[in-house]
Amino acid sequence: MPISVPGYVSSSVPNSLSNRAPWYRNTFPSYAGIFLWVAFYLGLASPSSMPPPLSEAGAGLCLLALAVAGLLCFALYYYAPGMLGMQTGRPLYIVGTSTFGTKGGYVMPGLLMGALQVGWFAVATAVASNFIMQGLHVQSKAWYGVTCVLWAYGLAWIAIKGISYVARVAQFLNWVPLAMIAIIFWVNRNGIHAYRPAHADSFGGFLDILAIVIGFFATAGAAGADFCMNNRNRRDVVLGGLTGITLAVLIAGGLPLLAVAGYIGSHGSATYDYSHVIASVKGLAAVMFFLFAAASVAPTCFCTFIASNSFTTMLPRIPRWLSTFVGVTAGMLLALTGAAQHLVEFFTIVGASFGPICGAMAADYLLAGRKWSGPRGGINVAGYAAWAVGFVIGILGYIPGVPALWVKADRPAVLFSFVFGFVTYWVLAKAGVRPPVVALEG
Repeated sequence: MPISVPGYVSSSVPNSLSNRAPWYRNTFPSYAGIFLWVAFYLGLASPSSMPPPLSEAGAGLCLLALAVAGLLCFALYYYAPGMLGMQTGRPLYIVGTSTFGTKGGYVMPGLLMGALQVGWFAVATAVASNFIMQGLHVQSKAWYGVTCVLWAYGLAWIAIKGISYVARVAQFLNWVPLAMIAIIFWVNRNGIHAYRPAHADSFGGFLDILAIVIGFFATAGAAGADFCMNNRNRRDVVLGGLTGITLAVLIAGGLPLLAVAGYIGSHGSATYDYSHVIASVKGLAAVMFFLFAAASVAPTCFCTFIASNSFTTMLPRIPRWLSTFVGVTAGMLLALTGAAQHLVEFFTIVGASFGPICGAMAADYLLAGRKWSGPRGGINVAGYAAWAVGFVIGILGYIPGVPALWVKADRPAVLFSFVFGFVTYWVLAKAGVRPPVVALEG
């Protein structure tokens, strides 16, 4: 007797080859825009939960770490989901059913992606509101709260009603932060040669860069299936990833870090906050704060749209407007309370959540002969076990009672979460614990 599949799987229609385009029209600008978002280099320059990497490793080694992090993001987190999306023409929540099962796919990657997008929405709201306040030279919790509310609900409405227009505008908005980080770098370039790290822990700074970049990228890596279902062939997947991820990490991360080093070298300042470096551009600082906030419009809208789609697809009985309103309200409250401003802690949670998902998907991709095996019925225990093991490894430093030696050996935790997820899935799959593949049509 054939096993039926849920409606969200059977109703999926692959993206036809006639609708696809070259990498430089979809994958490259989409991923480059992610790294050009100011939240990335704010967390990279002055993380709240660890010493600034620049204070430990110095500018040259930080650039090398960025290059290595970009390659790891491309090879480990993006490539397998990207190839699955390109080969099948189907989004993440469909290709993920081979790794987690047709029923298991409701939670992972389905609802989990939606929940984390609410977190990203909160980060975007907090960052944009803070920059608007700095552009206005206003320090008021009340006005910050008003700005958060207007930003959150206003852009959520735009995301639902006019996401296609936002996507068109985003193609041009990507160049705004690129131009600004280039200007800020140029203004502070003369102090780079005088900069010296305040602490001597080069290897620690190198690992911290890997942790921040990979944690920031993890959900976007899994979403490679969604991005690359618009690619024509493997060449598009590779070139789009190398330029939009590896090159973008180096430029969007490197220019701000060099600007911070130059600012400290010129002014003798002890701050690594990129906002202070923006303020050093006399005459343009206020405008730049507003432009950085404006460039956050697209990330805010895309987070809302992805979360809304996730909740609507996986929870079809709940009205779309209700699930979206609840998600947006939760994100706004995270921004209002200041919880969303702890960027690196959030990056760590994201990396721990999606690192093992990417690892399990990569193992499943290789085991199937570098292709999609098709949906597996029910819940794929191998996928869930891989996620559980990888998630624990990813948050080891936050678990009370864990020996300090283990925590130290678990750096960068976001990378080890991928590795343990990959290995766990591979071992369990070889042991035969995966459910059988079912017909996609049901």
